[in-house]
Amino acid sequence: MATRRTKRKAVTKELTPDDIEATVRRSSRNALGPKRLQYSPEDSTAETPSKKSRAKRHVAKSSQNKKPKDEADVENSDVEHTFDGHGGLSLYELERLENIRQNQAFLSSINLVQATEELKQLSRPKPSQRGLMRQAAVKEVLPARKSLRLQNKEAEVLTLPPEPRDTLIHERSSQVKKPHGPLTMGPVNMEEGNELPSQFVKLCCEDSAKERKMALDLKEYRAALKNMTITEEKVAKVVKDRIFSAAFHPCSSSLLMAAGDKWGKVGLWKLGAEWGDDGVLLFEPHTRPVGCIAFSSARPSQLLSLSYDGSLRCMDVEKAVFDDVYDIEDGLKTFDFLSHDCSTLVVGNWYGDVSIVDRRTAGNSHESLHSLDPKTLRCVSVHPLQKQYFAVAESKVVSIYDSRCLKKTKSQAVSQLRGHSLSISSAYFSPCTGNRVLTSCMDNHIRIYDTSAMTTNPPLLTTIRHDMHTGRWLSKLSAVWDPKREDCFVVGSMMKPRRVQVFHESGQPQHSFTDNENLSTVLSIAAFHPTNNALLGGNASGRLHVFSS
Repeated sequence: MATRRTKRKAVTKELTPDDIEATVRRSSRNALGPKRLQYSPEDSTAETPSKKSRAKRHVAKSSQNKKPKDEADVENSDVEHTFDGHGGLSLYELERLENIRQNQAFLSSINLVQATEELKQLSRPKPSQRGLMRQAAVKEVLPARKSLRLQNKEAEVLTLPPEPRDTLIHERSSQVKKPHGPLTMGPVNMEEGNELPSQFVKLCCEDSAKERKMALDLKEYRAALKNMTITEEKVAKVVKDRIFSAAFHPCSSSLLMAAGDKWGKVGLWKLGAEWGDDGVLLFEPHTRPVGCIAFSSARPSQLLSLSYDGSLRCMDVEKAVFDDVYDIEDGLKTFDFLSHDCSTLVVGNWYGDVSIVDRRTAGNSHESLHSLDPKTLRCVSVHPLQKQYFAVAESKVVSIYDSRCLKKTKSQAVSQLRGHSLSISSAYFSPCTGNRVLTSCMDNHIRIYDTSAMTTNPPLLTTIRHDMHTGRWLSKLSAVWDPKREDCFVVGSMMKPRRVQVFHESGQPQHSFTDNENLSTVLSIAAFHPTNNALLGGNASGRLHVFSS
């Protein structure tokens, strides 16, 4: 048997020089190397002219010097044949292109691109464009700046102005405070000189006397809450900035609401009206945050508003003016009606003082001034039946005082509600009997006390954990009673998705008002209608949201 060496020599003798050259060229060109991915058949056929010419010469020479080969030599050959009638693509590249085609066909079949666009549109709803229109900012055209050095001028010596002392300047207010005396009730979002719409005046003067509905049990009450919904037409921008206070007008034929914002503006919105901006009329009776507003139950045409700038005014629609009720230098915080005819008020300021104001007397001063807590005072609430009692939310305790026994200093409290570890943002008597007091505290708890006996230390009935930390850019959350019931209250929430929650005095949640399309912000201010099944919520952009049946 011939050895491998003798076979190799025999083959070498039979090859001509041309065959050797062709073999060497073929092996050097067709040797396996790293595969290069080609992204399209057009790119794969675009070879350089030098490669095409070498390929043609190789085919011509190999056809002239063609020799018979064994089947074993063909099987053991390390040459990868790429020219297979598919534009010069290898089997690997053809398989890759087929996978790409199948993947694209699968993505098209499930409509992935269309679903992605729909999710982008539904990711966050746009705020309502109803109500006050956003005014385009007017840019001031300034002259072109020129360098003093290029003008061959000496640099100017600038000195800093002296620091202001004992002056209070506010960014957004044109003046520190409105002048004393009555102000004309002219809407700032209407042309100057236009009178108030006659339908608006008639609605504000509507008699709110109505027979009280039969009290519903909890099951029927929850069913009524579930029937209250919100739509796009029930959201409107009523004031320009953050809402600090809001209230329903007591009329039952329509939904008329009022809201006060951060810079002293008061907006009134009638749902479904056509006057003003989608039923919104805007006024400017103050220059600082409107901390408290309330309609008079004795005369519905009057809306009282209190501001941090130290002014308490009464909007009288019949006279079309804002009367000056009470005025101090600054720092008013809250008020409540101390009589059934709404002629006497108890007013609290930031410095821990309460004032008794009688609207029937001439002037805009108080009848008496009493210092209670030298640290702070957040809220006052008058007992609904026994009007001589009023609750005051002080630093970490709620004190109940008798207005008949007040002194200028160191007045003795009739009762004190203890158990709060941080500052108290609000405290309200229950609306029907006053047998409960609802408090909201910054220690993330809502508490309900039993004040039916008016003892020195009323017992604590319920404690509900609730997140009260809104941050500096949102108004504080405050739990307020439903005026139609004695045992249920409403409060805003920091939970997501955004909502407004209703609780029973036992701590059991009754309902959560949510809506993915029309409610996407925190509603810090919430209030129920006194007779209808309606709820309003105000946010930090000046919008009111209404849930109604």
